[in-house]
Amino acid sequence: MAHEQSALVSSNATFVRPSYFYINGFENIPHIKYYYVFLCLVYAVTVLANSFIMAVIYLARNLHTAKYVVVFNLAVTDLCGSTALIPKLIETFLFEKQYISYEACLSSMFFVYVFMTMQSLSLLTLAYDRFVAIVFPLRYHVIVTKTAMVVIIAVLWLFTLALISFTVSLITHLSFCGSLVIKSFFCDHGPTYALSCNNNSLNNIMAWVCFLVVLCIPIILIVLTYVCIAIALIRIATGAERVKAMRTCTSHLILVAIFYLPMVGNNIAAVVSYIHPNARIINNSLTQTMPAMLNPIIYSLRTEEVVDSVRKLYKRSKGNSTQNKKLTCHKTNQINDLSV
Repeated sequence: MAHEQSALVSSNATFVRPSYFYINGFENIPHIKYYYVFLCLVYAVTVLANSFIMAVIYLARNLHTAKYVVVFNLAVTDLCGSTALIPKLIETFLFEKQYISYEACLSSMFFVYVFMTMQSLSLLTLAYDRFVAIVFPLRYHVIVTKTAMVVIIAVLWLFTLALISFTVSLITHLSFCGSLVIKSFFCDHGPTYALSCNNNSLNNIMAWVCFLVVLCIPIILIVLTYVCIAIALIRIATGAERVKAMRTCTSHLILVAIFYLPMVGNNIAAVVSYIHPNARIINNSLTQTMPAMLNPIIYSLRTEEVVDSVRKLYKRSKGNSTQNKKLTCHKTNQINDLSV
């Protein structure tokens, strides 16, 4: 693009820093704005569903357990991750504001990757919870306490912030003296550092480190966790107990499948064959937005504890409403009696 080449840059002896990048997005797709409207609906449902599950966990005292500390954290990361990605994506393409400043680009990259990483690590933490509950049931309440889970989550947040901060900060050491077109739907790390015209080997190494931390290691550990769970159930449980124990895992397994399988499929497809840029963008955008919408819905519908808590909260609110009406009527009657 002739216009992008004339971008103002600030430079010194070692690197050239652009004033902006250009988010390329989709190419030559008719009626693509309908897709962005669809993402608006996805975001609206994501906000409502995650706010609902967070409110239920906060209000229902029986859900103030170690497991639901992690579920609450997952809802927070789902909500924040979608907020970091979808509104900016809509602004960029639906309102055709595809130029983004250098600083805003790095900020967007940071927040999207922080919440994506925490989504993955939260699912891993839930797998740990199920592992202890089934393999060491008698020691579960000793090992998995609310304090322990809060500490684990805090450590994961600190680790994630440090990892992503370092990864994104490495972009500032790159020189961009050629194309400024990012071939993605947001300031994606890989397509961004690939535009540099100096040595980006450290950025490439950190990209692989993040890939291992966000995708590979959690998947391997979750699979090993469920292998141990399966072995424990075969050894110690009767048929009815196995079914009951596995029911407690089904919601988590569905969340794992929704989050990881599309990512694994995208990466395998990218390695073994050519993927059209438009198809890759659609796959990646859905992979990064749909799980955040579906996670709280699945937990609300498939987890008996949550369903029972919602019923109790509804009955409690209905009872309070009835009681308030009776009090209001009683006060009204008293006022009428006094006036007579």
